[in-house]
Amino acid sequence: MTDLTYQLKITIQGIRPPIWRRVRLPGSMSLEALHRVIQIVFGWTDSHLHEFRVGETSYGQADEPSELEMLDERRVSVADALGKKTKRFVYTYDFGDDWRHEVVVEKVEPAGPGEDRAVCLGGKRHGPPDDCGGPWGYVEFLEAIRDPRHEQHEEMVDWIGGEFNSEAFDLAAVNKRLAAVKAPRSKRERRP
Repeated sequence: MTDLTYQLKITIQGIRPPIWRRVRLPGSMSLEALHRVIQIVFGWTDSHLHEFRVGETSYGQADEPSELEMLDERRVSVADALGKKTKRFVYTYDFGDDWRHEVVVEKVEPAGPGEDRAVCLGGKRHGPPDDCGGPWGYVEFLEAIRDPRHEQHEEMVDWIGGEFNSEAFDLAAVNKRLAAVKAPRSKRERRP
């Protein structure tokens, strides 16, 4: 089943208008690599724990201390976790800010030649900055950053390092960063 290619639409829950990305990736890619893909396409810094929830099964960094029982994402491919019938699942990043992403499986197709990398096909809006307080904190951050009279405007501008365009999304830059995330060619190349 790892000769499959998956097209996923990943949307951050709790934010309107929605922030989303559409990616295409090989089924042989591990869930750990999918985590890296999601971090890249949304501009996250990978500085917090995360979890994939597929049906009743949780996957993540099983060697990290956590109250959650989860399977090791390094040992499971996207194809093994999703198969051909999974229609949607949830990816949560940063259990404090609780960034939940609904992941919709839009297509599952046989992999074509050279499809050993993830590619971002599109998206809307800039990803929220890490540590801004989840969907509610992001709304407050945007209010402060957009209004020079807001009591936290200067603080937020300094914190974000200057300007922040919540509508910006640079597909070419995202795909350049994604080029480093490659799926293994065979099961023998996977991590033990």
